[in-house]
Formats: sequence, C-alpha cells, structure tokens
Amino acid sequence: MNTFDEIFSKIKQYPTIILHRHTNPDPDAIGSQAALAKSLRLQFPDKKILCTGENDVGDLDWINTMDEVKDEDYQGALVITTDTANTPRISDQRYRLGDYLIKIDHHPDVDPYADMSYVDSKAAAACEIIADFIEAEGLPLTQEIALALYAGIVGDTGRFMYDATSAHTFEVVSRLMETGIDISQIARNESEVTFQQAKLQSLALEKMQLDESGLVAIAVISQADLKALGVTQPQASVTVSTPGRIKGILTWLVIVEKEDGTYRVHYRSKGPHINKLAEAHDGGGHELASGATAHDQVEIDQIFQELVEVTKKYKEDHE
Repeated sequence: MNTFDEIFSKIKQYPTIILHRHTNPDPDAIGSQAALAKSLRLQFPDKKILCTGENDVGDLDWINTMDEVKDEDYQGALVITTDTANTPRISDQRYRLGDYLIKIDHHPDVDPYADMSYVDSKAAAACEIIADFIEAEGLPLTQEIALALYAGIVGDTGRFMYDATSAHTFEVVSRLMETGIDISQIARNESEVTFQQAKLQSLALEKMQLDESGLVAIAVISQADLKALGVTQPQASVTVSTPGRIKGILTWLVIVEKEDGTYRVHYRSKGPHINKLAEAHDGGGHELASGATAHDQVEIDQIFQELVEVTKKYKEDHE
C-alpha cells in the first residue's frame, strides 16, 4: 500500500485529474469522489479536475453531480477511483484511457487493479480515508467538502451502528463538524423518502419471501413495479434496509430489475460474511453489505440458495 505522500506527489504531476467511483452510487461513493475533487480544485485552481460516472445519481444530487467528461480529457490524465473494490464496479469504463491510475478504497483489496493504491479495509468509509488524506496533506476543508465527507461516513456506518465504526471515525467526524455543517439536515437528506418510495418499501415487504429457517429473506422488485409507482432504479435503494428491521432475519437480498432486464442484487447480513458470494456474481463490497448482478431468474435462484447455505453454516457454527 502506498502512502498519502506518494499519492499526493503523483497528483501534483498531472494537469488533468479525473475521478471515478462505483456504479449504483451510495453516499460514500459520491461523497469521497466529490470531496477529493472539490479539495483539489481549491488547492490547484489551474488543474482540470473532473468527476464522472453515470449521470443519474438518484437522490444523492445534493452531495454532488457529475461533470461532462470527453474521451480526449483522458489523454495524459491521472485517473483516481474512490470506494471501488474491483474493475466491473467502476462507473464509466473509460478509466482505462488515462495515463496513470490510483485506487483509494476501504473494501478488501480483492482486485489490485491500479498503478498505485491506498486501501485500508479497517476504515469505516472511503470518506474517512479522504478526510485523513486532506488532513495529512494540508488540503482545503470547507463546509461543502465536509458535508460530502460526513454524508459518506454516515451512510457507510449506518449512522454509526456498524462494526467498522471506530474511535478514529468519531475523531474524523469531529473535525468535519468544526466546519459548521448541519448534521441534522444531512441526516434528513439521507433518511427522507418520497411517498412513492415509501409505497415501494411497503411493496418490498409484501413481496418478501423467507427460506424454511426464516433466517434468510428475498424480495425481487420488477421494472413494472418501479414504473407503476414512478420510482427509478437508483431511488429503489431505499428498500435495501427494510428486511433488516424484522426480528429473526439474519441475511437478506433485495433484488431490483434494471431496464436492460438484468438485476441489481443487494446483499445484507447481520453476521454471515457475504462479500465472497457477491464477488462470484460480478460484484463485491463489505463483509456484511455487498452488491452484485444477476442476469436472469436462474441466477437469482442460485444466489438465494448460496446465501441460504452460508447462513445455515453460520448459524450452526454459532449455536
């Protein structure tokens, strides 16, 4: 793993820097990408610094929106990915067109795809790493930058409930709060849903099925469901945490059909590690929260059975 100083030295060398994050972005992906870009723009006003990825970021446009990035922008450019464990999940596959690639991430380093990397799987969020990078290199930290970082940390720690939350996480948050960010408003932005999204959450519960043990749940949401309620696929992410609030459920899947007929698979767990399962289906992520892709109902059935087996073994080992 490279040091912050080595990464910063490389940043200084390039006039154009293009930042990528993962597909189907969450607050940590958008926040880490946005915060690093905004801080570097202030530090290096003469550099061209751009953010790219699919333009529809769902309900996260209050954190950041994407720039228009042309193919020619990559010529001789430095490319940085944040919060992205493996290449299939990089949003905007043009990352290969750059001159040099840096990876900054907090997922297990299952795919060391970059020329230079800083990967700390003990960090609660990629935003925690970016905050430390900004602090270590003396880069600007404005209220706007702190908002993006705090949003990412809150999102990836489940409002500081997940195991990865550490004393250092709170030290970082303390620095961010000193800028005067409105943490109450950020919490509302992350938790509020539209009436249509609330109805989709209810529909997800109606469609939810359990395995024989009652420990594993699955809900599949179709394109027809989304269109009937006027909800986009990114907005459907509000349903992901819904099964986890039900007592007795240990692992669960929320699967959302995409416009091309494939499915976005959301894995969640209260104990069994599920990231390896996701990696087998063009995905990855954290031990208790991962994402993947299913191409048809046959693969969905396979994914569910794999999760049942992992959950069963975990339960047996902990009885």
